[in-house]
Amino acid sequence: MADTLRQQQFVLSRYLRDPTANPPPPNIEERRLTIYRELFFNNIAGLLAGNFPVIHTTLGESAWLQLVRAFYAQHRSRTPLFPEIPREFIRFLEARAEDDSDDPPWLPELAHYEWVELALQLADDQAPEHDAQGDLLAGVPVVSPTAWALAYRWPVPHIGPDHQPTTAPESPTLLLVRRDAKQQVRFAELSPLVYRLLILLGEDAACTGLQVLQRLCEEAGIAADDDFIAQGAAMLERMREEGTLLGTLSP
Repeated sequence: MADTLRQQQFVLSRYLRDPTANPPPPNIEERRLTIYRELFFNNIAGLLAGNFPVIHTTLGESAWLQLVRAFYAQHRSRTPLFPEIPREFIRFLEARAEDDSDDPPWLPELAHYEWVELALQLADDQAPEHDAQGDLLAGVPVVSPTAWALAYRWPVPHIGPDHQPTTAPESPTLLLVRRDAKQQVRFAELSPLVYRLLILLGEDAACTGLQVLQRLCEEAGIAADDDFIAQGAAMLERMREEGTLLGTLSP
């Protein structure tokens, strides 16, 4: 009996996911199947449209629904958690890009850019013990777990119905995305030097702020003179004031 019920559930779920490729289960009237089919799909479509409004409006209703139907029918999620569905949608788009689909080449990155806001709102990573007033040059700076430095090949903040590039620019789009003390998600574009500084700060939990600035100079091929270190120290302090840096690791 259990095996029979399980088989019936598989037949129904396959039909609901892709009714064009799978026969309906027997002994269920079409009216009921239609209700189930539309209810399940509309829930997913509505959730994704709310999380990816720029993609929705940029592709247009017809192309958007076609994309969502493909996701609904083809993708196998790694998690049953409802808030994780937008991340699964990104995985689906990334897989399609690897398969040389006809999707716009910027689609996976734009989806990730739109998802980041939700991800930061839900993020609950805990920062290590730290001294909020610690010396950022002599100590080891602590990057907030809700401050992310991101790099995109495509200019994702500017893509929309009126701007759909076909060629990626020579320079990447570098962003700082952070959740502030009021739980608002903020976006800011970064220079390559500041982006690299944030990456270095997050990579090594043993380097002092001074050591990170010196390494940054070495990579950039510039002198780590007093003026540069002073400017770097001022930048670190601004990062602390805005909440990107929390202070320094406690001894």
